[in-house]
Amino acid sequence: MPRYRLLVEYDGAPFAGWQRQTNGPSVQGALEAAAFAFSGETVTVKGAGRTDAGVHASGQVAHLDLARDWRPGTVRDAINAHLRPQPVAVLEAAYAGEEFDARFSALRRHYVYRLVDRRAPLALELGRAWRIPRPLDVAAMDAAAKRLLGRHDFSTFRASECQASSPIRTLDRLDVTREEGGGVAVRTHARSFLHNQVRSMVGSLVQVGIGRWSADDLAAALAKADRRACGPMAPPDGLTLSQVDYPD
Repeated sequence: MPRYRLLVEYDGAPFAGWQRQTNGPSVQGALEAAAFAFSGETVTVKGAGRTDAGVHASGQVAHLDLARDWRPGTVRDAINAHLRPQPVAVLEAAYAGEEFDARFSALRRHYVYRLVDRRAPLALELGRAWRIPRPLDVAAMDAAAKRLLGRHDFSTFRASECQASSPIRTLDRLDVTREEGGGVAVRTHARSFLHNQVRSMVGSLVQVGIGRWSADDLAAALAKADRRACGPMAPPDGLTLSQVDYPD
């Protein structure tokens, strides 16, 4: 039974999230329905990251097993044909060993959050960024972000419904940069994240950027390990799962 590794991109706006669920359409469900439509097989598509409702992906990785040995290019093209007109696309498909698991084999997950600090409303980036209607102090945000690096109890930045067994995570990167042409990008990666962790950290960093919090305030919020100490959570629109790393 061949296993296929898929590289997937999607617009998360019309979906209730990656994971199959009863309260709305999911990216996982769309891929499974498309795989069934072309192969006649009921399959489970497993993803590297369970993105929330409204969160996008340019580098999601998934895998599925099929009874018949199809060429990877056929798997890619056939799934894409049956995904239309949904905003999901399989960019690449390749054979994977039976030991490969999109979720559990992953070494790092990379996310980027896009902010646009301007008075005018968004047009081209509507649904792809969070508009902040005042200038952000990017240098202050980046300096504060470094206070979150390393291994910590991230309970402050964890959703109340998070099902992870432990709030302890190791954050390897959290950078805030001004982009060419305007806008601000928050880039982060870690082996794994808690539910809503990235959006919660970004929301608190914006408090620093607009001058309401200092770097010490952010560090104090982390140290409290209490969800009530978190700043307002950033909306899902600006968040994209950009890359997943695996062993060579």
